[in-house]
Amino acid sequence: MRREEAAPCEGSGSREMSQRKRSKGAAFSQGDDDDDDDFSLSQTQTHSQVQRSLERRSRDEVNRKVSELVQFLLVKDQKKIPIKRVDILKKVIREYKDVYSEIVNQAGRILQQVFGLQLVEIDTKHHIYILTSNLPRVEGENLKRDNQTAKLGLLTIILSFIFMKGNSAKDSAVWEFLRRLRVHPGEKHEVFGDVKKLVTEEFVRQKYLEITPIPLTDPPEFCFQWGPRAAKETSKKDMLNFVAKIQQKEPSFWTSQYNEAEANP
Repeated sequence: MRREEAAPCEGSGSREMSQRKRSKGAAFSQGDDDDDDDFSLSQTQTHSQVQRSLERRSRDEVNRKVSELVQFLLVKDQKKIPIKRVDILKKVIREYKDVYSEIVNQAGRILQQVFGLQLVEIDTKHHIYILTSNLPRVEGENLKRDNQTAKLGLLTIILSFIFMKGNSAKDSAVWEFLRRLRVHPGEKHEVFGDVKKLVTEEFVRQKYLEITPIPLTDPPEFCFQWGPRAAKETSKKDMLNFVAKIQQKEPSFWTSQYNEAEANP
């Protein structure tokens, strides 16, 4: 893909998703989560039952279980071991069965939005699942050599975000976006380790990202753009299709990004 000069960060707001206010997806819009995919493994609990149970649980307790389930599923996926619902209940959910569907829903959204993975049932009788990848093609030698699926997922989500913001994004916007996905730049992540170092040093060193200071900003602000390796190894069309799959919309829903992606396949 031929690399084009990106718009400066100061002007990126004018090229954000033109239909953003109409979109309710969790990852790439500012709306609520009402339209997010239902990742639950069971439909035995009604919505009202789950809501009543959630009122008896603290948000921190539920979030902790969500994080535990994400890590459990990622470990199983790395070993390519099919995931049994009974194991999820016994080893992770335990005494939180009353909010089981909410925990699985949230974990599923994180897996899809951060790692590009989707939970798929392959045996409806015994309730056995696997994780399948929805990531677009990014085939850099640095990532292939180490088979770093998790890092590839994080990189893909950042590249997608930058493209949807008009080919450039302020560092504050990138960090806030990752926080909404429970990937906190100031904390040690179980999978990514030091998130800020991974993004600002490793991805930059590998030429997947470019980070430049924005003049006359105090405190200093920085601009994120695609690096030359990203421009060679993936495409704007791939990234738009990735966003569209998560949002369950047609790529043409985002008119500006669609026209740009079609012009630069």
